Amino acid sequence: MKNRLVLNNQTKFNDAIRLLDLNGNGVLPVVDEDEKLLGLITDGDIRKAILNNNLDLEHIINKNPYKLSIDTSKSQIITYLKKIHRRHVPLVDNENKFIKIFTLDEIDFNLKPNWVVIMAGGLGTRLGELTKDTPKPMLKVGAKPMVEHIIDMFVSHGFTKFMLSVNYKAEVVKEYFEDGSKFGIEIKYLEEKKRLGTGGALSLIDVELDAPFFVTNGDVLSSLDYEKLLEYHKEQQATATMCIRKDNYQIPYGVIETDIENNIITMKEKPIKEFFINTGIYVLNPEVLNFVPKDEFFDLPSLFDILKDKNKTTKGFEITDYWIDMGKKEDYVKINNDFKAEGKKI
Repeated sequence: MKNRLVLNNQTKFNDAIRLLDLNGNGVLPVVDEDEKLLGLITDGDIRKAILNNNLDLEHIINKNPYKLSIDTSKSQIITYLKKIHRRHVPLVDNENKFIKIFTLDEIDFNLKPNWVVIMAGGLGTRLGELTKDTPKPMLKVGAKPMVEHIIDMFVSHGFTKFMLSVNYKAEVVKEYFEDGSKFGIEIKYLEEKKRLGTGGALSLIDVELDAPFFVTNGDVLSSLDYEKLLEYHKEQQATATMCIRKDNYQIPYGVIETDIENNIITMKEKPIKEFFINTGIYVLNPEVLNFVPKDEFFDLPSLFDILKDKNKTTKGFEITDYWIDMGKKEDYVKINNDFKAEGKKI
């Protein structure tokens, strides 16, 4: 492979310059003779070496570079790169053998102007002792809090501006995320002095919005494509779009239909009823904020009723991707098992 420098006693400074030029992406992986990654050299490292008149490769190589497993999904790699403000990362196998360099192209790095509002102030009473000292959105899923996974999914699609609505144990959320800069994002807080529901916190927004914005509950996780959701919202010229998901319930009895004279017309044994549920993920136009009451408890589904009464266009967007609502203890167990499951992409 021409795109890596094999370091041995014969390797010269000029070899690094030549291979960097061949790569054309400003980065050169350095490996040993067993193809194990030793580090990286960038164009900047070369310039500094020349300016400092020190052409010793051992001193030029960054021997502690960021790196990821070759098994990491593309969306996870993009999320990671945007967090660390890098355009490239080496991918290695489980023996640290260099496989390739992943580089963000211009499309991958196209950051969006839309804000994402995450409702992270819930009590989580159904989770019992788990939320005694920790707000539900901050419960660990794998190695990270639930809300960080939600943020990661949005970041992987280019959304980096977040508002977190906080109430219960707000200090836990704020101390962890601060202003978002250490995660490569921007975070503002909507501080509820009292519980305002899934919609009331929107009245606390003090940023002038000039584009549709997302709202998501802080206890739901989905692998849906947020860019496609936004595109759908715009194409439908919707004022508000609610993500919905098909669910079903099996009636545990035989169901009988009769006419007005009690003649039996049909009999269905334990039929399955299908219906759509609200997933707690929305896209809203800024104008909807005019219909959100100030300093009152208000749930977002009520907003859709108001918008319908005002003859505004409201749409449903069906989610067929992974989705889970972490409402109960068994949901928390399931989502952690999903993360542990080999090959599970969330």
